[in-house]
Amino acid sequence: MEYVAERYSGYFRRSLFAIGDDADAKARLTAMAGAPIDAAVIAAALARERETAPVPAALRRMRRLVMMALMERDVSGAAPLAEVCAAMTRMAEISTAAAFDAAGAEFAESYGVPLDRAGLPQDLLAVGMGKCGADELNVSSDLDLILVFREEGMTSGVRPDGTPAKRGTLEASDFFHQLARRAIAILSENTADGFVFRVDTRLRPNGDSGPLVVSLSMLEEYFYAQGREWERFAWLKGRVIASSAFAGDEARARDEAALDRVVQPFVFRRYVDYDVFAALRDLHRKIRSEALRRHARHAGTRDVKLGRGGIREIEFAAQLFEIVRGGRDLDLRDRSTLVTLAVLGERGMFPPDEAAGLAAAYQLLRRVEHAIQYREDEQTHRLPADPEIREAVAAMVGMDRAQLESELESACGLVERVFEQLLAEPESETGNGAGKGAESGDALDADTAQRFESFRDGPRYRAARPDARRSIDQLFADAHRRGTSTVGLTRLIDLLETVCRRPAYLALMLQFPQAYDRVLRMLEQSRWAAEYLIRHPIVLDELLDGNLLAPVDYHVWQASLHARLDTALIEGEPDVELQMDMARESHHAQLFRLLAQDLEGLLTVERLADHLSALADRIIEIAIGRVWPTLRLRFRDVPRFAVIGYGRLGGKELGYASDLDLVFLYDDDDERAPQAYALLAQRVSAWLSTRTASGLLFETDLRLRPNGNAGLLVSSVTAFDEYQRNSAWVWEHQALTRARFCCGDASIGDAFEKLRREILELERDPETLRDEVLKMRARMHEGHPNRSALFDLKHNRGGMVDVEFTIQYLVLLHSRKHPRLLDNRGNIALLRRAAEEGLIDAGDAQAAADAYRNYRRLQHALRLNNSEQYARVDASEVAAEIGAVTRLWDRVFAVPGGEDS
Repeated sequence: MEYVAERYSGYFRRSLFAIGDDADAKARLTAMAGAPIDAAVIAAALARERETAPVPAALRRMRRLVMMALMERDVSGAAPLAEVCAAMTRMAEISTAAAFDAAGAEFAESYGVPLDRAGLPQDLLAVGMGKCGADELNVSSDLDLILVFREEGMTSGVRPDGTPAKRGTLEASDFFHQLARRAIAILSENTADGFVFRVDTRLRPNGDSGPLVVSLSMLEEYFYAQGREWERFAWLKGRVIASSAFAGDEARARDEAALDRVVQPFVFRRYVDYDVFAALRDLHRKIRSEALRRHARHAGTRDVKLGRGGIREIEFAAQLFEIVRGGRDLDLRDRSTLVTLAVLGERGMFPPDEAAGLAAAYQLLRRVEHAIQYREDEQTHRLPADPEIREAVAAMVGMDRAQLESELESACGLVERVFEQLLAEPESETGNGAGKGAESGDALDADTAQRFESFRDGPRYRAARPDARRSIDQLFADAHRRGTSTVGLTRLIDLLETVCRRPAYLALMLQFPQAYDRVLRMLEQSRWAAEYLIRHPIVLDELLDGNLLAPVDYHVWQASLHARLDTALIEGEPDVELQMDMARESHHAQLFRLLAQDLEGLLTVERLADHLSALADRIIEIAIGRVWPTLRLRFRDVPRFAVIGYGRLGGKELGYASDLDLVFLYDDDDERAPQAYALLAQRVSAWLSTRTASGLLFETDLRLRPNGNAGLLVSSVTAFDEYQRNSAWVWEHQALTRARFCCGDASIGDAFEKLRREILELERDPETLRDEVLKMRARMHEGHPNRSALFDLKHNRGGMVDVEFTIQYLVLLHSRKHPRLLDNRGNIALLRRAAEEGLIDAGDAQAAADAYRNYRRLQHALRLNNSEQYARVDASEVAAEIGAVTRLWDRVFAVPGGEDS
């Protein structure tokens, strides 16, 4: 049979010659080349070779056969890149496991089984680094391994068959060191049958000067004391690919989990980590310098891995965002370069066309890399200048030489441009920042200059690192040069004062000018936004997400947060404090996204309130799900418990800083239910309202429950029903008009809604109801006196509360005969329905609805830019609205027009 690979590969021809007249080997090669090559195929090939040869020889012969079949499938166009890389990785896993088994059996005969301090068997884990860990191993790659064991101990001194070991006992570290050396020799020694993999262990702690094998505690101590930025990139793709076989699968799984707990905090920092840009810039500069030095010796060649626009730059581009954001975004922890590029494109961190272009370039370069290596099975990434060789390489990837050179030029050009932009040095500034004019020559006003100099003379600035101080000066000068207003500059100083000891945030704003532009706009647009950034600078990370202004799927958001919370463990148990912090950070980030969309004019006040209310519902649901499993009194897997929202939450009119008015219900006949659900309600409220290091979620108000503060924290549905029918005040029924089921047991939600509607449609005496509503309105007015000359949008006569009380009165009085009023659809919708039912004049309803809508818009705008507690304006600005609301009030309640109720 003639093989396509035979035309282009000297290695293939030599291997075919080595097989000689072995008809069985040739038949197996032909069969293997005719179908996808996976782990089962490779394992079967090794088993076949083991029938006639010891492990070292069998591994080499298996490797030769697999390489030939894979090469044939690739150059004939039958195997996609993914198959080639996965097959090479599976071969590395199977080969390493076989080498460990052989070496382990040999040394167990001499010393027995390795034990930990507790006398339990333990294994040596082989961590595949780089491309091996990511399922991206190339066809002539080194196998980068780091070898880890559980802890120091001794061997048992007893062979697996129960007889005494030949040489007694040995410390576990020495045993694993000898096992590792033997396994590496099995894999890498070059014999008459060749080699299996060249093994490189220099990525281990302290490199060649460090021990060949390390315990988990040694590794953790090294990470903490000496771990460098480049090692975070190396460990990003680390994965256990094989182990010895002394302890069993369960023990190995526990050891892998323990290793993961050591590695993850080192690689993925909990907070944004933009300092890594400088580290990667330095690392890349060294790599490129070495590549240029080599290139000088090989004129006319192209290094597809380390050269400009090469594979390494694509990998760095993907890994950079994983290192920076992977601590908070689990979707950015995938080891695969192509998967990560796809996520970055979906998230808008790269423009989608650039992400797709990088992915296409990566696949082209990897295919060319394989074709280069197929020629002589050499670990080289350099495309020679020789035209004949280039023609052969081009043919192996299905092109001619001109097409290959053109596509390489285009792909590498794109990669180089994107990578250079990503790692571009921030523009440097001169001077100390203060008093420097913008490009137009404008000088800072005296107050702003003095404020900045005071900050620079203060303890925070002086305590900051020198590079942080330079960054602060540069950011301030840049903001002034861009024409930022005095208000914006003043708020920027406050922000810089907050983050001056957090260089990562300074690095973010310097590294990403577009993100800094948005920061400056937000500082100028809103005082509340500025204060929010100052309180929660961690949300600055969201500015890099290209989907910052896109709608959010709250189901996906909730599932993502749950996945993150699942990782917050201490010795396998939930770390409640960390979970609370993570929930707060995620909520802050989502609120910041809504704030950005709000300031860009993408959300109406009503739509914003819908989002904030939906977000609150999800957070409460998460709190229930996290608290219930931790309760000692828990007696069932899923609690029969629900949360009812009142007030702004119930009416879906939540603002950025609104309290949550909550009532807790349960429906459970178990005798333990009252105590268990009372504790759940208490813990959920605390989970929401406790101020942690990451701030606050919500203030909660539980006074609307039956009997207020004197009542039980949680009520059964039956008790709530009885209270509402027999004991509730009219104002409590008014509150019920805006109540809704938020989360928890949906059947309780249904029962509550049925009960709510029954209570609201009870027949009531019109005069008695009118008097009670007016008394409550007067009481509220007295409780919120306005001694200013301004009009209070919410509490003054003709304001928002009058609209709300009017609607509540109409619902309680008329819903028995007009059930359309029972739906909790919001004040504006209910005004329209009341008019449609003939209960109020349509013109009055529309005018009052427009007034209410404008009041909410003004209230929202004032709260974004005013630190005062109340939303107040000059009455002349809203004279028409006051008139519309007052007219509706007077007609509904038949109160003389001049009387203030």
